[in-house]
Formats: sequence, C-alpha cells, structure tokens
Amino acid sequence: MKLIHKYYKFIPYLYFIAAIAYWFTDVNKVKGITAYPILLFAIPFVWQLIKPSKQLNFSLGITFVCLSSYMILAYLTDLFKIISFSESVKSFVFVGGLFVVTNFLMSLWMIRNSIKKTF
Repeated sequence: MKLIHKYYKFIPYLYFIAAIAYWFTDVNKVKGITAYPILLFAIPFVWQLIKPSKQLNFSLGITFVCLSSYMILAYLTDLFKIISFSESVKSFVFVGGLFVVTNFLMSLWMIRNSIKKTF
C-alpha cells in the first residue's frame, strides 16, 4: 500500500503515455512511417516522470482539461442529437465517451498534483 501511495501521482502521465502509444500503433498500421511525429506528444509526459515541474504539470493539466471539455461538449451534442453524425462516428461513441471522461479525470488529477505543496 505504501508503494502505491508513493507512485499514484504518476498515474495520469502513464495514462497519457499509454494513450499516445495506442494512437501511434493504430496510425502506424495504416500510415506507416508518417505516424512517428505522434510520439512527440509523449515528450512532456515522459519529462514529467523524469524531472517533475509544477509549471509544466499545471500547463499540461489546463490544456487537457480544455481539450477534454471540448470533447465532452461534442459527446453531449451527439448524445442529445443536436447535430447528426454519420454512422461511422456513432459506432465510436461508446469507446469515445469512456476516453473523454477518462481524459478529463486524468487532467483534473494533473492539476491537483500541481496545486499540492509536494510533488
């Protein structure tokens, strides 16, 4: 339990690194070598694991809260049928909804980590 408590603050960064790795492998299957710039998105999260910075942490948290809020708004728009989407987009709605909520929670967790006195 002590080990989990010691490393729980790194969970959001590991989540975003895993999401970027999944995105990279998914795009790499189709596009090949042009998917490698996606890995650049993982650099700030890896940097936070190596050398944590409150300023970088807070800016990453705010950025992803804003992006996640926008995705939640798009998800709710589809859910309430305000705008109609194609069938290919609708098949992605459930998995996308889980992804949207998880991104939002992990972003809030990152902001919480940056506000705490110790990092």
